[in-house]
Amino acid sequence: MNKGISGLPVMLFFALALRLPAMDWPAQEARMVRNFGWNDEGRPVLGSSFEGEGPILAAEQGELLFSRGEESGASRLPSPLGSWLALDHGDGLISIYSRFEKSPEIRIPGQVERNTPIARSGISGWSSREGFYFSLFDRRERRWINPSMIITPFPDTRPPLFQSVRLRNSEGGLINPAQVRNLSQGRYIVSAVVPDTLAEAGGPFLAPHRIVCSVNGTEAGALFFETLSARDGKLMVYRNGLVPAKQVYAPFPGFEIGEVGFTRGQATLEIIAQDIAGNSRNVVFRLIIE
Repeated sequence: MNKGISGLPVMLFFALALRLPAMDWPAQEARMVRNFGWNDEGRPVLGSSFEGEGPILAAEQGELLFSRGEESGASRLPSPLGSWLALDHGDGLISIYSRFEKSPEIRIPGQVERNTPIARSGISGWSSREGFYFSLFDRRERRWINPSMIITPFPDTRPPLFQSVRLRNSEGGLINPAQVRNLSQGRYIVSAVVPDTLAEAGGPFLAPHRIVCSVNGTEAGALFFETLSARDGKLMVYRNGLVPAKQVYAPFPGFEIGEVGFTRGQATLEIIAQDIAGNSRNVVFRLIIE
């Protein structure tokens, strides 16, 4: 398997798995329509959005840290989270449930058991359809965690779908390598629109888990959707090291995967996208560099 798929982020996966408790998804009836890492008009989604009716369940036992109904704000101004609550699971891990029906079903102080109903799907905050929003935050490491890393992923048999790949040259010009075979030597920024879907046909588009690109078999860029870190007020995503999320998500609705260099001769550009269930798809472009 490509080195970029088995490097530091995988070590991070095992470190998280050893430290964090196993959890359950907080919904039995609602379905996930947006997942961690999705490009939301140039901004990363930091959790999972669910649509549908039914109760919201505690993903793991914990202590209620905060509970707020949308109607309880002193300013009466709308909040992006709407009605929300946060549970402390120990070791710095917090689960946050938001954008649900106006009033949570538990109050501070309160110890909550796993799979206990804590609220009901609804509409509040920055939501227009019935459902809720779920996210995990590691206070100790100051990072948002992809819930699918510690919760069994939903059934998924469909690999990600490459909708487009673009190369941006030093002058800012965009090139479609599927249509242009001859390129000038130099450095190019690689971006791709690569949505994923779950098993059901016609399901919502989701973010993949990893995207890796290589030139002539050597890894040139690796983008991972496992955590998003908060550093000095900025969100950082892991792409061959931490880089500003704003940069990676700028080519909405796709992702900036990395920078590649081409020298004269023939070059093979390969991009591999993998979802959290391990389904993968690749595209290969054989180019002539002048």
